[in-house]
Parts: sequence; C-alpha cells; structure tokens
Amino acid sequence: MGVEEPLRTGVRAARPSCFLDDHDWLTLKADGGGPGDLPHNEARAHVSPAELSIIFFGQLCLIVAAARGVGWLCRRFLGQPQVVGEMVAGVVLGPSLFGLLLPDLQAAVFPAETKSILFVGAQLGVGLYMFLVGLGFDRSHFRGNARSAGAVSISGMAVPFLMAVLLTPWLMGRDGLFSPGLSSFQASLFLGACIAITAFPMLARIIHERGLSGSPLGSLSLSAGAIDDAAAWIVLAIVLATFGGDASVAIKAIAGAFGFAALVLGPGRRLLRPLGVRAERSGLDQGLLAIVLMAFLFSAFVMDWAGMHAVFGGFLLGVAMPRGTLAKELKAKLEPITVVLLLPMFFTYSGLNSKLDLIASPALLGVTLVLLAASILAKFGACWAAARLTGQDNPTALGIGALMNARGLMELIILNIGLQKGIIGVELFSIMVLMAVVTTLMASPLFEAVYGRKARERGELGAVQR
Repeated sequence: MGVEEPLRTGVRAARPSCFLDDHDWLTLKADGGGPGDLPHNEARAHVSPAELSIIFFGQLCLIVAAARGVGWLCRRFLGQPQVVGEMVAGVVLGPSLFGLLLPDLQAAVFPAETKSILFVGAQLGVGLYMFLVGLGFDRSHFRGNARSAGAVSISGMAVPFLMAVLLTPWLMGRDGLFSPGLSSFQASLFLGACIAITAFPMLARIIHERGLSGSPLGSLSLSAGAIDDAAAWIVLAIVLATFGGDASVAIKAIAGAFGFAALVLGPGRRLLRPLGVRAERSGLDQGLLAIVLMAFLFSAFVMDWAGMHAVFGGFLLGVAMPRGTLAKELKAKLEPITVVLLLPMFFTYSGLNSKLDLIASPALLGVTLVLLAASILAKFGACWAAARLTGQDNPTALGIGALMNARGLMELIILNIGLQKGIIGVELFSIMVLMAVVTTLMASPLFEAVYGRKARERGELGAVQR
C-alpha cells in the first residue's frame, strides 16, 4: 500500500501538497478540505529543491551512521542481528528519544517537508530488499513443506484474529486509539492483521544471519510468513475499502494480487529464462542489469497500483528469476547498497511517526502490556501448536514459533498505513510499534534458546554471522 494520494483541490500554498505531514493529512480527512484550506500552511516558508537536497544528504548521513552504530551495539552487547539494531535506530532518531532530548535539533534535521522524500526512498529500499529475499527463496523446500507451512500460516492468522475480536470492544472504549468513525468489525480486522502479521523481510535477514538459509526450518518459516503477510494485506485492503465505502478497492487488491502472482510465477518464469541463459554466457552486464531493474520497478508499480504493496511485487519477481549466475551476481551488486543505505531509511521514516513517551501514563501502559502479552500468546503459541500437529518435533516447532512471532518491518508498514489513513491514532500506533520492537528483539535469543544453540552443537546449523 502506498502513502495516501495527495488531495488535488484548493491548492493555494507555495509548499507542494505531497509535503504535508501526518497531522495535516488527518486534519484534512476530518475537515474534508484541501491543502490550501489549512490556515497555517501558507505561513510556512517554502523550501527550495536545493535546500531539500542539502537536508536530504545530511539526513542520509545521520541515518546510515545511526543504523550501523546501533546495529553494532546490538550485535556486540545483545547478540541481536544487525537488522534489529537498525530498527531500534529508527525509533531513536524519532521523537521518542532524539526529539525528546533535543527537539529543536531533531526538527531541524528532519523537517516535515522531507518526510515524503524519505518515504519514497524507504519504499525503494524495502522493495529491492524483498526482491533479494525472493532471489534466495528455495522453491523446493516450499513444495516439500507446503502442508506444514499452510497449517502454521492458517493458525498464525486465525488465533490472532480471534484475540483481536476479544480485545476490540475494550480498546474501542478508550478515546484516541481508533478512529471514532470505525466500526467494531473494521477495528477487529485491522487489529487482527497487526497481531497476525510476520516480519517477512526481517525474518529473512534473521534466518540468513542465524545460519538458516536453505534449511527446511528456514524455508518453512519464510513460506508461512509469506502466506501470513499476503493474507494480512488482503484483510487490510478490505478494511480500507469498507472504511472508505468503496468495495472496488478490496476487489482490485485481491484480484490484482492473485492475478499478478499467477502471471509472474507461471508464464513469467518462462519469459525470464533467456536472462539466465545470457548471464551464464556473458555475466551480468549493464544492459542485463537494466532489464532486471525495469522488471522490478514494473512489478512494484503493479502491486502498488493494485492496492497491495511494492514489497510483494519485488518478492514475486525474485522468486520467479532464474537461479545460477544471474541470481548470484544480482545479489552481489544490489545487496550492499540496499541493506546499508536504502533499508535504514524505512526504519527512520517509521521512527519519525512513533511517540513512545505517550504510553508512559498508567492507563496506556496497561493497554500496552495487555496487547503485548496477547500478541505473543496468539502468534507464538498458535504457530508452535500448528507445527507440532503437522509432525514437527518440539524444538523445531518452538523455533518456528519464535521466528514467526517477530513483527518488525511489515508491522511498521501496516501501522504507518493505518495512521496515514486515519484508522488509528498516534497512541495505538506507538503502542503497536513498541510491540513490534519487543517481539522482534525476542526472536533471536528465543530461537537460540529453544533450537539454535543445540542445533549448532550437533553441526546442523552454521555459525551465527556477526
């Protein structure tokens, strides 16, 4: 899902409408007006493209430094993967810490006018990263674990949605968490999607750094996570459709997702085979790289246009790409710039919308603890039980539950959409961001405790990458 399309009526201000911040958008949604209808909008100084360029490069320098620095600290002292530190760095750079300690400096470094630029860079980064995840996805393991993956995925969706149905009436009785115009059914669907979703891109990086790449457990977890996230996006499309009063949004999203997946994974694979043959013959030259990047950008465009998210277009194309020299060289060329520069932009964009200080009050702290406990019980417990019922031994089932319980990146995406569309308030957004951080921080140490450490002692897994 992309960011809300800028309103096109009543534009009088010098500042482009795409640079409105989240407060402006929520105000516009409530008042039904255009950007020019905001009295304070005209009073804001116009930021020239040259000034935006200066600010943007300074932001990127700080973002990369924070991501690498916090990532190193998390690896060195907490034993966490680099990606978890990058997620924490995004929160640190937002109003929850940087803005709390040095509000004027934080506002100068991250002015509202640059948020849309960060958003676009973030979508490019996460889309490319999911393309790389698809390149490394082992289709044979998915076919071999289809039954277990399906059971884990269904359980990992059904129980969280049941938990959401039980919690929603209580949450809707508290002001500021959900939009006043939201029905209990809509709120339950959105909360269920938030609890059920898995950190698919982050799950892939954790699996890679834990030495699980290509293993049956890693492929089963990735397969179940992919199914979970696709289902969660379809549910989100239904919520957005009913919230906006237009069922065509959901129909377009569902039909577009299934149609594009069938096209890419069917005839698309045959159309892509000549690219693999060319790479085997002459390597990955610039012309071939340009063709692949155009295919990625088109896939991202189609999924965003259909009402899903660019990450699914990238992932599906990656799965369909020929293996061998082409996949190996694409990963070598694209992964460094994607992981080091582009992906941290997404974590920072999400961190700029998080205000964890809001949940310090006793009432909201109680809500936070309840939602955290319910999310862990619903996701971890359901996935563990489903894996056991499909024949997995207990350590493997616990390992799957630990990995599937991480929310991370995908949770942040769905929460940002909910906030931008006016479905949830800043308080619930911040609570769920904290839940995403905690469950993701839990994933690696919990996995090592229940499965990884003993598996490494038996020589079944490689060393953890630091």
